[in-house]
Amino acid sequence: MANAVKKIFPLGFPWQTQDPFLFCVYHLDHYPKGNKDMTPAASLEGRSLGNDFVIKDGWRMYHGQTIPGFPSHPHRGFETITIVNKGFCDHSDSLGAAGRFGEGDVQWMTAGRGVQHSEMFPLLKTEEENTLELFQIWLNLPKKSKYVEPHFAMLWHEDIPIIKTDNACVKVIAGSYQNTEAPKPAPDSWAADVENEVAIWNIDVNANVNYTLPKANTEVSRTLYFYEGSDIEIDGNSIQPNYGIELHPFENIDIKVGNKSAHFLLLQGKPIAEPVVQHGPFVMNTQDEIRATMKDYGLTQFGGWPWQHADNVHEREKGRFAKYPNGTLVEKE
Repeated sequence: MANAVKKIFPLGFPWQTQDPFLFCVYHLDHYPKGNKDMTPAASLEGRSLGNDFVIKDGWRMYHGQTIPGFPSHPHRGFETITIVNKGFCDHSDSLGAAGRFGEGDVQWMTAGRGVQHSEMFPLLKTEEENTLELFQIWLNLPKKSKYVEPHFAMLWHEDIPIIKTDNACVKVIAGSYQNTEAPKPAPDSWAADVENEVAIWNIDVNANVNYTLPKANTEVSRTLYFYEGSDIEIDGNSIQPNYGIELHPFENIDIKVGNKSAHFLLLQGKPIAEPVVQHGPFVMNTQDEIRATMKDYGLTQFGGWPWQHADNVHEREKGRFAKYPNGTLVEKE
């Protein structure tokens, strides 16, 4: 293996990404016990409610005023992929879709021409802490797909393949790993074309072992995020947790793991290679399109908000479920 590593960089908030990805953030919040109304059973004094991104007592409220999370906000021109490893997320949107997902579930939403949604983190456990571990990834849409119809899908953890070996466990959220295919992505996604070789893998490797990350087949952008563990070694580089590694795609990557298990997120894909103009939650190709988007949102609110509250949460007793815009309801145990 020669020149496997292109670049090593510290992980900020959010994480640095490469085309076709726009954004990736890792949330790890050790929320306290919840009250019966799913609010924290702890004082909110001293927090900048509505804009609370500083970890205090091990957790953040984000934009939530009573329940942590992100009340209604718009998107256009890209997709959100939300991976909830621990805890739960309540989704509501302007299409009338809704869901509660977590403990390994993934939500894939194509914003396309425009959608509003909220993502709240209800604290369902009243007798113990409510730890939340969540990734949110923004995957760009090419110019031809910026105005497609919005799409909402739930990838239940029971349906997401997990490849287990003696040394590692790989959750295949997008793409293919060792000839095992992930669930189908959204139909208008950049990931829907296999030639774009989009991959999203959550990789857990045991302590004190060597693990080989298989090479890609095409010239893709490839970033490995080392977010938990002690230390690893790649191509002679000693790397601590909370670092990202940009990799050459045509090399198998040998990873030597230290005395704690190592946890990684891999993002990979063929670059879209088009201009990116972003204004907050809107991602287009030109400034004129951004101005048009802001005007559209001002006039239409992307269909309005059909829920009583901007920070809508579902009934506490509700289990995992997805309600689709056409009224189809899927309920899980």
